[in-house]
Amino acid sequence: MNLRHIALALVLAIAPAFPIAAMASGAAESTAEDLNRDAAQALQNLYKASPVAAEISKHARAVLVFPNIVKAGLVFGGSYGEGVLTKGTTIAGYYNSVSASWGLQAGAQSYGYAVFLMNNKAVEYLDKTKGWEIGVGPTVVVVNEGVAKNLSSTTLKDDAYAFIFDQQGLMGSLSIEGTKISHIKR
Repeated sequence: MNLRHIALALVLAIAPAFPIAAMASGAAESTAEDLNRDAAQALQNLYKASPVAAEISKHARAVLVFPNIVKAGLVFGGSYGEGVLTKGTTIAGYYNSVSASWGLQAGAQSYGYAVFLMNNKAVEYLDKTKGWEIGVGPTVVVVNEGVAKNLSSTTLKDDAYAFIFDQQGLMGSLSIEGTKISHIKR
Protein backbone atom coordinates (compact mmCIF):
# COMPACT_ATOMS: atom_id res chain seq x y z
CA MET A 1 0.00 0.00 0.00
CA ASN A 2 1.51 3.35 -1.00
CA LEU A 3 1.46 6.64 0.90
CA ARG A 4 -1.55 7.90 -1.11
CA HIS A 5 -3.66 4.91 -0.14
CA ILE A 6 -2.65 5.12 3.51
CA ALA A 7 -3.45 8.85 3.72
CA LEU A 8 -6.76 8.43 1.91
CA ALA A 9 -7.70 5.49 4.15
CA LEU A 10 -6.93 7.56 7.25
CA VAL A 11 -8.95 10.50 5.96
CA LEU A 12 -11.92 8.29 5.11
CA ALA A 13 -11.71 6.32 8.37
CA ILE A 14 -11.53 9.34 10.65
CA ALA A 15 -13.52 11.95 8.74
CA PRO A 16 -17.04 10.50 9.38
CA ALA A 17 -16.74 11.65 12.97
CA PHE A 18 -16.58 15.26 11.81
CA PRO A 19 -18.99 17.51 9.84
CA ILE A 20 -16.43 17.93 7.08
CA ALA A 21 -16.65 14.23 6.18
CA ALA A 22 -18.85 14.79 3.15
CA MET A 23 -15.90 16.40 1.35
CA ALA A 24 -13.69 13.31 1.63
CA SER A 25 -15.68 11.16 -0.78
CA GLY A 26 -15.32 13.69 -3.60
CA ALA A 27 -11.56 14.05 -3.15
CA ALA A 28 -10.82 10.70 -4.78
CA GLU A 29 -13.39 10.95 -7.59
CA SER A 30 -12.52 14.17 -9.42
CA THR A 31 -12.54 14.09 -13.20
CA ALA A 32 -10.19 16.20 -15.31
CA GLU A 33 -13.05 18.60 -16.08
CA ASP A 34 -13.92 18.90 -12.37
CA LEU A 35 -10.30 19.57 -11.46
CA ASN A 36 -9.88 22.14 -14.23
CA ARG A 37 -13.05 23.99 -13.18
CA ASP A 38 -12.33 23.82 -9.45
CA ALA A 39 -8.71 24.92 -9.88
CA ALA A 40 -9.68 27.89 -12.07
CA GLN A 41 -12.36 28.95 -9.57
CA ALA A 42 -9.97 28.53 -6.62
CA LEU A 43 -7.35 30.71 -8.32
CA GLN A 44 -9.89 33.43 -9.10
CA ASN A 45 -11.02 33.43 -5.46
CA LEU A 46 -7.40 33.52 -4.26
CA TYR A 47 -6.61 36.47 -6.55
CA LYS A 48 -9.64 38.39 -5.23
CA ALA A 49 -8.64 37.71 -1.63
CA SER A 50 -4.90 38.27 -2.10
CA PRO A 51 -3.61 40.91 -4.53
CA VAL A 52 -0.09 39.61 -3.77
CA ALA A 53 -1.02 36.21 -5.22
CA ALA A 54 -2.41 37.89 -8.33
CA GLU A 55 0.82 39.86 -8.75
CA ILE A 56 3.03 36.80 -8.22
CA SER A 57 1.01 34.88 -10.81
CA LYS A 58 2.09 37.39 -13.46
CA HIS A 59 5.74 36.36 -12.91
CA ALA A 60 5.25 32.60 -12.37
CA ARG A 61 6.39 30.05 -14.97
CA ALA A 62 3.70 27.61 -13.79
CA VAL A 63 1.03 27.33 -11.10
CA LEU A 64 0.13 24.14 -9.25
CA VAL A 65 -3.35 24.41 -7.72
CA PHE A 66 -4.94 22.00 -5.26
CA PRO A 67 -8.47 23.35 -4.79
CA ASN A 68 -9.56 20.86 -2.11
CA ILE A 69 -7.30 19.00 0.30
CA VAL A 70 -9.02 16.97 3.02
CA LYS A 71 -7.06 16.42 6.21
CA ALA A 72 -8.11 14.35 9.23
CA GLY A 73 -6.30 13.03 12.25
CA LEU A 74 -6.73 11.29 15.56
CA VAL A 75 -3.17 10.56 16.72
CA PHE A 76 -2.47 9.32 13.18
CA GLY A 77 -3.51 11.63 10.39
CA GLY A 78 -3.36 12.17 6.70
CA SER A 79 -4.37 14.45 3.91
CA TYR A 80 -5.21 13.98 0.26
CA GLY A 81 -6.27 16.09 -2.68
CA GLU A 82 -5.82 16.41 -6.42
CA GLY A 83 -4.77 19.40 -8.45
CA VAL A 84 -3.83 20.93 -11.77
CA LEU A 85 -0.55 22.29 -13.11
CA THR A 86 -0.96 25.17 -15.53
CA LYS A 87 1.70 26.80 -17.65
CA GLY A 88 0.20 30.04 -18.87
CA THR A 89 -3.30 29.12 -20.00
CA THR A 90 -2.36 25.51 -20.81
CA ILE A 91 -3.14 22.55 -18.56
CA ALA A 92 0.24 20.82 -18.20
CA GLY A 93 -0.70 17.92 -15.92
CA TYR A 94 -2.55 16.58 -12.93
CA TYR A 95 -1.06 15.87 -9.51
CA ASN A 96 -2.02 14.60 -6.11
CA SER A 97 -0.97 15.95 -2.74
CA VAL A 98 -0.51 13.40 0.05
CA SER A 99 0.77 13.65 3.58
CA ALA A 100 0.76 11.44 6.65
CA SER A 101 1.46 12.43 10.23
CA TRP A 102 1.31 11.21 13.77
CA GLY A 103 1.34 12.89 17.13
CA LEU A 104 -1.00 14.97 19.25
CA GLN A 105 -3.77 15.76 16.76
CA ALA A 106 -7.51 15.45 16.50
CA GLY A 107 -9.89 16.92 14.01
CA ALA A 108 -10.64 17.32 10.35
CA GLN A 109 -10.48 20.16 7.90
CA SER A 110 -10.35 21.02 4.25
CA TYR A 111 -8.28 23.66 2.54
CA GLY A 112 -6.72 24.46 -0.79
CA TYR A 113 -3.30 25.63 -1.78
CA ALA A 114 -1.54 27.03 -4.81
CA VAL A 115 2.19 26.85 -5.52
CA PHE A 116 3.58 29.46 -7.90
CA LEU A 117 6.69 28.05 -9.59
CA MET A 118 8.82 31.09 -10.35
CA ASN A 119 11.66 29.72 -12.46
CA ASN A 120 12.49 26.96 -14.92
CA LYS A 121 14.51 25.12 -12.24
CA ALA A 122 11.37 24.61 -10.12
CA VAL A 123 9.22 23.59 -13.09
CA GLU A 124 11.85 21.14 -14.35
CA TYR A 125 12.24 19.64 -10.86
CA LEU A 126 8.49 18.96 -10.71
CA ASP A 127 8.51 17.54 -14.26
CA LYS A 128 11.52 15.25 -13.69
CA THR A 129 10.83 13.86 -10.21
CA LYS A 130 8.51 10.97 -9.57
CA GLY A 131 7.30 12.84 -6.51
CA TRP A 132 8.23 16.17 -5.04
CA GLU A 133 8.30 16.39 -1.27
CA ILE A 134 7.78 19.98 -0.19
CA GLY A 135 10.80 20.94 1.89
CA VAL A 136 13.16 18.98 -0.38
CA GLY A 137 14.31 20.42 -3.71
CA PRO A 138 13.27 23.92 -4.79
CA THR A 139 12.79 26.49 -2.04
CA VAL A 140 9.11 27.01 -1.25
CA VAL A 141 8.01 30.03 0.79
CA VAL A 142 4.56 29.73 2.37
CA VAL A 143 3.05 33.19 2.10
CA ASN A 144 1.13 34.43 5.11
CA GLU A 145 0.12 38.01 5.91
CA GLY A 146 3.56 38.87 7.31
CA VAL A 147 5.46 37.54 4.28
CA ALA A 148 2.96 39.12 1.87
CA LYS A 149 3.68 42.62 3.23
CA ASN A 150 7.30 42.34 2.11
CA LEU A 151 6.75 40.82 -1.35
CA SER A 152 6.81 42.72 -4.59
CA SER A 153 7.82 41.93 -8.15
CA THR A 154 11.36 43.10 -7.31
CA THR A 155 11.72 40.92 -4.19
CA LEU A 156 10.63 37.61 -5.74
CA LYS A 157 13.85 35.61 -5.39
CA ASP A 158 12.72 32.15 -4.26
CA ASP A 159 11.89 29.14 -6.46
CA ALA A 160 8.24 28.88 -5.40
CA TYR A 161 5.61 30.63 -3.32
CA ALA A 162 2.67 28.79 -1.76
CA PHE A 163 -0.65 30.23 -0.60
CA ILE A 164 -3.04 28.25 1.61
CA PHE A 165 -6.69 29.24 1.28
CA ASP A 166 -10.31 28.31 2.11
CA GLN A 167 -9.59 26.62 5.43
CA GLN A 168 -12.69 24.96 6.92
CA GLY A 169 -13.08 22.65 9.88
CA LEU A 170 -11.17 22.17 13.10
CA MET A 171 -7.58 20.95 13.23
CA GLY A 172 -4.79 22.14 15.47
CA SER A 173 -2.28 23.18 12.81
CA LEU A 174 -1.78 23.38 9.08
CA SER A 175 1.42 22.93 7.12
CA ILE A 176 2.37 21.73 3.67
CA GLU A 177 5.93 20.85 4.76
CA GLY A 178 6.51 17.15 4.11
CA THR A 179 3.66 16.92 1.61
CA LYS A 180 4.44 14.72 -1.37
CA ILE A 181 3.24 15.86 -4.77
CA SER A 182 3.08 13.21 -7.50
CA HIS A 183 1.94 13.19 -11.11
CA ILE A 184 -1.33 11.35 -11.80
CA LYS A 185 -3.19 10.50 -15.00
CA ARG A 186 -6.58 11.99 -15.79
